[in-house]
Amino acid sequence: MFEAEIYIERRKKLREKLSSGILLFPANSESSMNYPGNCFHFRQDSSFLYYFGLDTPDMFGYMDVESGEEILFADELTIEDIVWMGYQPTFADQAKEVGIRKVLPVGKLQDYLFKAASQSRKVHYLPPYQGKIILLLSQLLNIAPAMVGNSYSIELVKAVIAMRTIKEDREIEEIEKACQVGYEMHISAFRNCRPGKSEQELYGIMEGIAYQLGTGTSFPTILSQNGETLHNYNHYQILTEGRLLLVDAGAEALSHYCSDHTRTIPVSGKFTPFQAEIYNLVVAAQAKGIELSAPEVTNQSIHLAVCKVLAEGLKEAGIMKGNVDDAVAAGAPALFLPCGLGHHMGLDVHDMEGLGEDYVGYDEVIKRIPLFGYNRLRMGKALKPGMVMTVEPGVYFIPSLIAKWEAEGTNKEFINFEAAKKKIGFGGIRLEDDILITPNGNRILGEKRLPTTLEEVLAAMNDN
Repeated sequence: MFEAEIYIERRKKLREKLSSGILLFPANSESSMNYPGNCFHFRQDSSFLYYFGLDTPDMFGYMDVESGEEILFADELTIEDIVWMGYQPTFADQAKEVGIRKVLPVGKLQDYLFKAASQSRKVHYLPPYQGKIILLLSQLLNIAPAMVGNSYSIELVKAVIAMRTIKEDREIEEIEKACQVGYEMHISAFRNCRPGKSEQELYGIMEGIAYQLGTGTSFPTILSQNGETLHNYNHYQILTEGRLLLVDAGAEALSHYCSDHTRTIPVSGKFTPFQAEIYNLVVAAQAKGIELSAPEVTNQSIHLAVCKVLAEGLKEAGIMKGNVDDAVAAGAPALFLPCGLGHHMGLDVHDMEGLGEDYVGYDEVIKRIPLFGYNRLRMGKALKPGMVMTVEPGVYFIPSLIAKWEAEGTNKEFINFEAAKKKIGFGGIRLEDDILITPNGNRILGEKRLPTTLEEVLAAMNDN
């Protein structure tokens, strides 16, 4: 939590971005895991954290755009709650810490919203994603549950995105803390990766560090020798000589700001010649992506430039063919990179994604490219100083996708399918760092950068 003045100023700026109405921010509720009293680890809604700062479930933040009135609706704990949870500060005291002086029971919120409805005033809220919150909004706003997800305020969405996209200095400091935890997590994988160990063991070591130094991981850790599966959450395999281990993991700082890094390491502590060739290609692609990341450059153009680097390297390896520029224009590199180059980072690991990718990553000038793979780029619009982005190119040999494209003849003039099929079983290689866009370019976040070059990776693995 930051100082009260920070939240007061943020709420003031948000009200100034809207013309009228009520702004309603539901806090998240706890979610049951396998029976009602056994809940998942609580995680507050990120926009609620940004404007109200309180890390407690079942509250509502309320702002009146015209009058400036701010209210926290929350029910004080009962003695039975305190028996199980211990003494907790009152919500009146918690509200003061974020600059709110008025606290009312949740039951009173209905009266305020009925009054707004009677005056034909709009109630603005963001797209909900928790089932309980959808049902609460349905009841409070007197609309069918099925309509709640379609009735959110686009005006509020755009205002929140405009504010959360550009990170304040204090936010950068918190992301740097998360990056440092992420560094320790990934270094533990370098030091413990060897044949005979299980993926689960490395996963457990990394998770422990995330909880030791922060509030846990910023997303479910991807740690797999089947790196061609982009989001592989299975950790059932034994590490095997000659295979590659892809580790995509991030940490969440105590403030809930996130990091997100990926490294790919050879289980045996050495690369085969082809693994080294593709690894160096991904290093070059990431270096190009970072080099080009600067104010007013579109992330879409950077993605395409990185695809060209990959296409050139894969052509040299005999896996692609034909004119490289034509191949990129046709979307052929997406066979090996069927996802986007990167995404926003902040309070969410895919920052603000729940507000709508087309609002967060695109605008009236930059539209999503409809080609397969390119359409998965989450962020395409021009970069601005203060943005925090990931840069995460990769090369993946996905058996089902190779088979599909070959059967359909997709981009057959640019793909050597016989050569590509021979690489099935290779897995995938991805490299990912978090960068801050600065007035003159960018800088990689974190006190120390994870080993990146082939030589650095091997040195780190052999430093056990």
